Amino acid sequence: MNWRIRSIIGHPETVQEALHMARELELIGENYSGKWERTRTACRGIVIREGHILLSYETSSRCCMIPGGGLEPGEDEQDGCIREVAEETGFLIRPSPCILVIHEYVWNLKHTNRYFAGEVIGRVERNLTERERLAGMGPRWYPLEDALAEFCRFQSDESLHPMWRGLYRREYTALTEFLRENPAAGDA
Repeated sequence: MNWRIRSIIGHPETVQEALHMARELELIGENYSGKWERTRTACRGIVIREGHILLSYETSSRCCMIPGGGLEPGEDEQDGCIREVAEETGFLIRPSPCILVIHEYVWNLKHTNRYFAGEVIGRVERNLTERERLAGMGPRWYPLEDALAEFCRFQSDESLHPMWRGLYRREYTALTEFLRENPAAGDA
């Protein structure tokens, strides 16, 4: 699947607003119909510790992703990030303000993924959905280089299901953007 990346430039009115503005990108799939009819907003936590990143791994697909998921109605975005990371991984995090927004357009859908940097502050019991349980989802700490290599598979691994190719494209984009803006995060 071919994708087009487009950067969205905001126009902050104050210096303070500029300092807290998340960078926004668009990933537009070749199968995008040109008009979205449904939207979904998800919040995801980029948690890096000692040169490793926390990922949600599915044993059924042998694929991984940055932990996170859909916001519940009326839920604050940082609270949604905390909840989703805890449910999928069992780690309680303190999230930063939103650092990156990626809008994905596929078919007639617009998926907005809001990324937060997270710091582990505790452990909690996981609370997986039925789909996540059936997929064998669990937390894994990956060396950053291995996570980047895994997500980079979207470029050349034709055996990846199209859904995973798109997801890996998104996660690779998010992680490389995060590391570009936070190079010290990659130091072990």
